[in-house]
Amino acid sequence: MSRYPKVTILLAARNGAEFIREQLESFRAQTYSNWELVVSDDGSTDDTLALVEEFAKSVSQRVIILRGPQKGFWQNFVSLVRSPEVSGDLLGYSDQDDVWFAHKLADAVDWFEQISKDQPALFCTRTQLVSRQGVPIGFSRTFKRAPAFANALVQNLGGGNTMIFNKAARLALQKTPPEALMVAHDWWTYQVISGVGGIVHYDPRPSLAYRQHGENVFGKNVGIQARLTRALGLASGQMAQWNEINMKLLNQIRGELRSDNLAILDLFSRARTAWLPMRLWLLWRSGVYRQTAMENFALNFAAIFGRI
Repeated sequence: MSRYPKVTILLAARNGAEFIREQLESFRAQTYSNWELVVSDDGSTDDTLALVEEFAKSVSQRVIILRGPQKGFWQNFVSLVRSPEVSGDLLGYSDQDDVWFAHKLADAVDWFEQISKDQPALFCTRTQLVSRQGVPIGFSRTFKRAPAFANALVQNLGGGNTMIFNKAARLALQKTPPEALMVAHDWWTYQVISGVGGIVHYDPRPSLAYRQHGENVFGKNVGIQARLTRALGLASGQMAQWNEINMKLLNQIRGELRSDNLAILDLFSRARTAWLPMRLWLLWRSGVYRQTAMENFALNFAAIFGRI
Protein backbone atom coordinates (compact mmCIF):
# COMPACT_ATOMS: atom_id res chain seq x y z
CA MET A 1 0.00 0.00 0.00
CA SER A 2 1.08 3.57 -0.66
CA ARG A 3 2.73 5.33 2.23
CA TYR A 4 0.06 7.99 1.84
CA PRO A 5 -3.16 6.07 1.07
CA LYS A 6 -6.40 7.89 0.41
CA VAL A 7 -9.13 7.24 2.99
CA THR A 8 -12.75 7.48 1.88
CA ILE A 9 -15.08 8.40 4.74
CA LEU A 10 -18.49 6.78 4.24
CA LEU A 11 -21.03 8.93 6.07
CA ALA A 12 -24.64 7.72 6.20
CA ALA A 13 -26.91 10.67 6.99
CA ARG A 14 -30.57 11.31 7.67
CA ASN A 15 -31.93 14.40 9.45
CA GLY A 16 -28.64 14.92 11.25
CA ALA A 17 -28.52 18.71 11.30
CA GLU A 18 -28.38 18.90 15.11
CA PHE A 19 -24.96 17.24 15.32
CA ILE A 20 -23.46 16.80 11.87
CA ARG A 21 -21.56 20.10 11.80
CA GLU A 22 -19.46 18.98 14.77
CA GLN A 23 -18.75 15.66 13.09
CA LEU A 24 -17.71 17.37 9.85
CA GLU A 25 -15.39 19.70 11.73
CA SER A 26 -13.71 16.67 13.31
CA PHE A 27 -12.86 15.48 9.79
CA ARG A 28 -11.25 18.83 9.09
CA ALA A 29 -9.20 18.48 12.29
CA GLN A 30 -7.68 15.12 11.34
CA THR A 31 -3.89 15.06 11.52
CA TYR A 32 -3.99 12.81 8.44
CA SER A 33 -5.31 14.89 5.56
CA ASN A 34 -5.48 12.54 2.56
CA TRP A 35 -9.17 11.77 2.82
CA GLU A 36 -12.34 12.25 0.84
CA LEU A 37 -15.93 12.28 2.06
CA VAL A 38 -18.85 10.48 0.44
CA VAL A 39 -22.20 11.24 2.09
CA SER A 40 -25.26 9.12 1.40
CA ASP A 41 -28.30 11.13 2.48
CA ASP A 42 -31.35 9.00 3.19
CA GLY A 43 -34.01 11.62 2.55
CA SER A 44 -33.24 14.37 5.06
CA THR A 45 -35.90 17.03 5.52
CA ASP A 46 -33.81 19.30 7.76
CA ASP A 47 -30.61 21.28 7.04
CA THR A 48 -28.33 18.23 6.80
CA LEU A 49 -27.59 18.64 3.09
CA ALA A 50 -27.05 22.38 3.37
CA LEU A 51 -24.51 21.84 6.16
CA VAL A 52 -22.63 19.23 4.15
CA GLU A 53 -22.59 21.50 1.09
CA GLU A 54 -21.31 24.39 3.19
CA PHE A 55 -18.55 22.17 4.58
CA ALA A 56 -17.62 20.95 1.09
CA LYS A 57 -16.90 24.52 -0.03
CA SER A 58 -14.55 25.09 2.91
CA VAL A 59 -12.19 22.11 2.51
CA SER A 60 -9.75 21.08 -0.21
CA GLN A 61 -10.71 17.42 0.04
CA ARG A 62 -13.31 15.96 -2.34
CA VAL A 63 -16.85 15.80 -0.92
CA ILE A 64 -19.61 13.92 -2.76
CA ILE A 65 -23.29 13.74 -1.83
CA LEU A 66 -25.33 10.74 -2.96
CA ARG A 67 -29.00 9.91 -2.70
CA GLY A 68 -29.45 7.04 -0.25
CA PRO A 69 -31.72 4.02 -0.79
CA GLN A 70 -34.10 5.19 1.98
CA LYS A 71 -34.60 1.67 3.29
CA GLY A 72 -32.88 1.93 6.68
CA PHE A 73 -29.52 2.54 8.34
CA TRP A 74 -27.64 -0.59 7.28
CA GLN A 75 -28.91 -0.40 3.71
CA ASN A 76 -27.56 3.14 3.54
CA PHE A 77 -24.08 2.04 4.65
CA VAL A 78 -24.09 -0.98 2.34
CA SER A 79 -24.99 1.26 -0.60
CA LEU A 80 -21.86 3.28 0.17
CA VAL A 81 -19.66 0.16 0.16
CA ARG A 82 -21.04 -0.67 -3.31
CA SER A 83 -20.95 2.87 -4.71
CA PRO A 84 -18.71 3.49 -7.76
CA GLU A 85 -18.08 6.98 -6.36
CA VAL A 86 -15.91 5.44 -3.64
CA SER A 87 -12.27 5.26 -4.71
CA GLY A 88 -10.17 5.21 -1.52
CA ASP A 89 -7.38 2.79 -0.63
CA LEU A 90 -8.99 2.62 2.81
CA LEU A 91 -12.65 3.11 3.73
CA GLY A 92 -14.18 4.11 7.05
CA TYR A 93 -17.79 4.19 8.22
CA SER A 94 -19.02 7.36 9.88
CA ASP A 95 -22.17 8.16 11.80
CA GLN A 96 -23.53 11.69 11.61
CA ASP A 97 -23.51 12.50 15.32
CA ASP A 98 -20.10 11.42 16.64
CA VAL A 99 -16.89 13.43 16.96
CA TRP A 100 -13.72 11.84 15.66
CA PHE A 101 -10.52 12.34 17.60
CA ALA A 102 -7.80 14.04 15.56
CA HIS A 103 -5.63 10.90 15.52
CA LYS A 104 -8.36 8.53 14.25
CA LEU A 105 -7.28 8.28 10.61
CA ALA A 106 -3.57 8.50 11.38
CA ASP A 107 -3.74 5.54 13.76
CA ALA A 108 -5.51 3.40 11.19
CA VAL A 109 -3.16 4.37 8.37
CA ASP A 110 -0.15 3.54 10.55
CA TRP A 111 -1.55 0.05 11.22
CA PHE A 112 -2.38 -0.62 7.58
CA GLU A 113 1.23 0.13 6.55
CA GLN A 114 2.16 -3.37 7.71
CA ILE A 115 -0.68 -5.07 5.78
CA SER A 116 -0.37 -6.29 2.20
CA LYS A 117 -2.84 -4.55 -0.12
CA ASP A 118 -4.09 -7.99 -1.23
CA GLN A 119 -4.92 -9.06 2.34
CA PRO A 120 -8.46 -8.17 3.51
CA ALA A 121 -8.08 -6.26 6.75
CA LEU A 122 -10.22 -4.40 9.27
CA PHE A 123 -9.21 -1.89 11.95
CA CYS A 124 -11.60 -0.98 14.79
CA THR A 125 -11.34 0.60 18.22
CA ARG A 126 -12.90 1.33 21.56
CA THR A 127 -14.96 4.52 21.95
CA GLN A 128 -15.39 7.26 24.49
CA LEU A 129 -19.05 7.68 25.44
CA VAL A 130 -20.47 11.19 25.68
CA SER A 131 -23.88 12.61 26.51
CA ARG A 132 -26.14 14.36 24.04
CA GLN A 133 -24.38 17.60 25.02
CA GLY A 134 -20.93 16.04 24.43
CA VAL A 135 -20.02 15.57 28.10
CA PRO A 136 -17.80 12.47 28.66
CA ILE A 137 -19.66 9.73 30.56
CA GLY A 138 -17.31 6.77 30.24
CA PHE A 139 -15.91 4.33 27.70
CA SER A 140 -17.16 1.37 25.74
CA ARG A 141 -16.09 -2.07 26.84
CA THR A 142 -12.56 -3.28 26.25
CA PHE A 143 -12.38 -6.58 24.39
CA LYS A 144 -9.40 -8.77 25.25
CA ARG A 145 -9.96 -12.02 23.36
CA ALA A 146 -8.60 -12.15 19.84
CA PRO A 147 -10.90 -11.19 16.96
CA ALA A 148 -11.87 -14.21 14.84
CA PHE A 149 -14.70 -15.63 12.76
CA ALA A 150 -15.62 -17.88 15.71
CA ASN A 151 -16.30 -14.72 17.71
CA ALA A 152 -17.93 -12.86 14.83
CA LEU A 153 -20.62 -15.53 14.48
CA VAL A 154 -22.09 -14.67 17.87
CA GLN A 155 -20.85 -11.15 18.66
CA ASN A 156 -19.84 -7.94 16.95
CA LEU A 157 -16.47 -6.77 18.22
CA GLY A 158 -16.18 -3.20 16.96
CA GLY A 159 -18.68 -0.41 16.44
CA GLY A 160 -19.17 0.52 12.81
CA ASN A 161 -18.31 4.13 13.61
CA THR A 162 -14.76 3.00 14.47
CA MET A 163 -14.22 0.65 11.51
CA ILE A 164 -11.72 1.26 8.71
CA PHE A 165 -11.01 -1.41 6.08
CA ASN A 166 -8.98 -1.78 2.90
CA LYS A 167 -9.85 -2.37 -0.77
CA ALA A 168 -9.38 -6.12 -0.49
CA ALA A 169 -11.90 -6.19 2.36
CA ARG A 170 -14.29 -4.06 0.33
CA LEU A 171 -14.10 -6.54 -2.56
CA ALA A 172 -14.96 -9.36 -0.14
CA LEU A 173 -17.94 -7.40 1.19
CA GLN A 174 -19.15 -6.73 -2.34
CA LYS A 175 -19.45 -10.50 -2.92
CA THR A 176 -22.55 -10.38 -0.72
CA PRO A 177 -25.66 -10.55 -2.95
CA PRO A 178 -27.46 -7.17 -3.11
CA GLU A 179 -30.72 -8.76 -1.93
CA ALA A 180 -29.17 -10.27 1.21
CA LEU A 181 -30.64 -9.17 4.52
CA MET A 182 -28.44 -8.38 7.52
CA VAL A 183 -28.76 -7.30 11.14
CA ALA A 184 -26.24 -4.45 10.94
CA HIS A 185 -23.55 -3.28 8.54
CA ASP A 186 -20.77 -3.46 11.13
CA TRP A 187 -21.55 -7.00 12.24
CA TRP A 188 -21.69 -8.01 8.56
CA THR A 189 -18.31 -6.35 8.02
CA TYR A 190 -16.70 -8.23 10.92
CA GLN A 191 -18.22 -11.56 9.88
CA VAL A 192 -17.31 -11.35 6.20
CA ILE A 193 -13.77 -10.01 6.61
CA SER A 194 -12.89 -12.53 9.31
CA GLY A 195 -14.74 -15.27 7.40
CA VAL A 196 -12.66 -14.90 4.24
CA GLY A 197 -9.47 -15.05 6.30
CA GLY A 198 -8.91 -11.34 6.68
CA ILE A 199 -6.96 -9.73 9.50
CA VAL A 200 -9.01 -7.96 12.17
CA HIS A 201 -7.32 -5.63 14.65
CA TYR A 202 -9.04 -4.18 17.72
CA ASP A 203 -7.30 -1.16 19.26
CA PRO A 204 -8.25 -0.41 22.89
CA ARG A 205 -7.36 3.25 22.38
CA PRO A 206 -10.61 5.19 21.73
CA SER A 207 -10.80 6.88 18.34
CA LEU A 208 -13.96 8.97 18.73
CA ALA A 209 -16.62 10.39 21.01
CA TYR A 210 -19.74 8.26 20.62
CA ARG A 211 -22.77 10.39 21.39
CA GLN A 212 -25.51 8.72 23.43
CA HIS A 213 -29.05 9.91 22.78
CA GLY A 214 -32.52 8.61 22.04
CA GLU A 215 -32.02 8.49 18.27
CA ASN A 216 -29.09 6.03 18.43
CA VAL A 217 -29.92 2.80 16.62
CA PHE A 218 -27.55 0.98 19.00
CA GLY A 219 -26.37 2.70 22.15
CA LYS A 220 -23.61 1.97 24.62
CA ASN A 221 -22.76 -1.63 25.34
CA VAL A 222 -21.55 -1.30 28.92
CA GLY A 223 -22.89 -1.50 32.44
CA ILE A 224 -25.51 -3.57 34.23
CA GLN A 225 -28.37 -2.33 32.06
CA ALA A 226 -26.56 -3.34 28.87
CA ARG A 227 -25.75 -6.76 30.33
CA LEU A 228 -29.38 -7.27 31.27
CA THR A 229 -30.45 -6.21 27.80
CA ARG A 230 -28.14 -8.78 26.24
CA ALA A 231 -29.35 -11.47 28.62
CA LEU A 232 -32.98 -10.65 27.87
CA GLY A 233 -32.15 -10.71 24.18
CA LEU A 234 -30.86 -14.26 24.53
CA ALA A 235 -33.81 -15.31 26.69
CA SER A 236 -36.40 -13.81 24.35
CA GLY A 237 -34.92 -15.42 21.27
CA GLN A 238 -33.78 -12.12 19.74
CA MET A 239 -30.25 -13.46 19.32
CA ALA A 240 -31.61 -16.56 17.61
CA GLN A 241 -33.48 -14.34 15.15
CA TRP A 242 -30.32 -12.33 14.45
CA ASN A 243 -28.31 -15.53 14.02
CA GLU A 244 -30.87 -16.82 11.52
CA ILE A 245 -30.42 -13.69 9.41
CA ASN A 246 -26.63 -13.85 9.65
CA MET A 247 -26.50 -17.56 8.80
CA LYS A 248 -28.56 -17.08 5.66
CA LEU A 249 -26.30 -14.24 4.56
CA LEU A 250 -23.09 -16.21 5.20
CA ASN A 251 -24.42 -19.26 3.40
CA GLN A 252 -24.97 -17.06 0.35
CA ILE A 253 -21.19 -16.47 0.21
CA ARG A 254 -20.04 -19.95 1.27
CA GLY A 255 -17.64 -20.12 -1.64
CA GLU A 256 -15.75 -17.07 -0.35
CA LEU A 257 -15.21 -18.38 3.20
CA ARG A 258 -11.95 -20.00 4.25
CA SER A 259 -12.34 -23.76 4.71
CA ASP A 260 -11.75 -23.75 8.48
CA ASN A 261 -14.30 -20.98 8.94
CA LEU A 262 -16.78 -22.82 6.75
CA ALA A 263 -16.42 -25.80 9.09
CA ILE A 264 -17.15 -23.53 12.08
CA LEU A 265 -20.21 -22.14 10.30
CA ASP A 266 -21.57 -25.61 9.59
CA LEU A 267 -21.00 -26.91 13.11
CA PHE A 268 -22.70 -23.85 14.59
CA SER A 269 -25.58 -24.26 12.13
CA ARG A 270 -26.05 -27.89 13.20
CA ALA A 271 -25.87 -26.88 16.86
CA ARG A 272 -28.75 -24.46 16.40
CA THR A 273 -31.18 -27.23 15.41
CA ALA A 274 -29.79 -30.36 17.13
CA TRP A 275 -31.36 -32.04 20.14
CA LEU A 276 -29.79 -31.92 23.58
CA PRO A 277 -27.10 -32.95 24.52
CA MET A 278 -25.83 -33.02 20.91
CA ARG A 279 -26.60 -29.29 20.68
CA LEU A 280 -24.10 -28.40 23.39
CA TRP A 281 -21.49 -30.78 22.02
CA LEU A 282 -21.73 -29.27 18.53
CA LEU A 283 -21.61 -25.76 19.99
CA TRP A 284 -18.43 -26.69 21.86
CA ARG A 285 -16.92 -28.32 18.76
CA SER A 286 -17.65 -25.24 16.67
CA GLY A 287 -15.41 -23.18 18.95
CA VAL A 288 -17.63 -20.09 18.79
CA TYR A 289 -17.11 -17.70 21.67
CA ARG A 290 -18.08 -14.36 23.10
CA GLN A 291 -15.64 -12.04 24.83
CA THR A 292 -16.26 -12.79 28.53
CA ALA A 293 -16.87 -15.85 30.70
CA MET A 294 -20.28 -14.49 31.72
CA GLU A 295 -21.30 -14.01 28.11
CA ASN A 296 -20.18 -17.52 27.20
CA PHE A 297 -22.18 -18.91 30.11
CA ALA A 298 -25.22 -17.02 28.77
CA LEU A 299 -24.54 -18.39 25.28
CA ASN A 300 -24.51 -21.98 26.54
CA PHE A 301 -27.57 -21.34 28.73
CA ALA A 302 -29.42 -20.02 25.69
CA ALA A 303 -28.34 -23.09 23.73
CA ILE A 304 -29.93 -25.37 26.33
CA PHE A 305 -33.28 -23.76 25.57
CA GLY A 306 -32.76 -23.63 21.82
CA ARG A 307 -32.26 -19.87 21.76
CA ILE A 308 -29.20 -19.69 19.52
